[in-house]
Amino acid sequence: MSVKPLSGQVALVTGASQGIGAAIAESVAAAGAHVILTARNSEGLEAVEERIHAAGGSATIAPLDLKDADGIGRLAQAVSTRWGKLDILVLNAATLGTLAPLNHADAREFADVFTLNVSAQQAMIAAFDALLRKSDNPRLIGITSSVAQQPRAFWGVYGASKAAFEVLLAAYGEENRTVGRIKVAIVDPGATATKMRAKAYPGEDPSTLKQPDAVAACVLALLSNGYESIHRERVNHNS
Repeated sequence: MSVKPLSGQVALVTGASQGIGAAIAESVAAAGAHVILTARNSEGLEAVEERIHAAGGSATIAPLDLKDADGIGRLAQAVSTRWGKLDILVLNAATLGTLAPLNHADAREFADVFTLNVSAQQAMIAAFDALLRKSDNPRLIGITSSVAQQPRAFWGVYGASKAAFEVLLAAYGEENRTVGRIKVAIVDPGATATKMRAKAYPGEDPSTLKQPDAVAACVLALLSNGYESIHRERVNHNS
């Protein structure tokens, strides 16, 4: 029997209850990693966990609201106690917010978007940095959006949050380029059939879009084949 490419590795995927996060988690588990599934939706996490187990994989669910900084710290401590390391961290969770002209943006929602899409991401990196450093091959993959680098009308708040997220990831990659082994990749899924996409484009035919599995295949290829930090990749429709 051939050894699976991620056997013996521990991965944590945020936003793993549906869509791209769920697809990545299932793909990584099928490649042999034990996957820690995090999201706010416990029922969604349980469904993903059941599919992973049914396929012969291994997973643990950890319901968590990433806006709870103390919860992130508790999760890191639990991972440290049980596994002692983290090989793969996939930062996928994000919130879209309301698409509207920038001068009409609600201040409270603006803060909520930045709390999850930026502040919580930094908190995750800070909490799991020590565990990543205990891995023989630590990798961090962040899921971004094209609007981070190509501003679009009505997408100002979400796009700005993703631009900030990319800067955080790239800075972390630079910090580890010479003094650490943690390699960072930034993946833009492109147009993908997800609930967030449906919210943003309610009249769009989802059958014209690629499925989350295509994004998961790209992420798995990066994790299996390796990449140089800081790697950027956009998933094409036919990937």
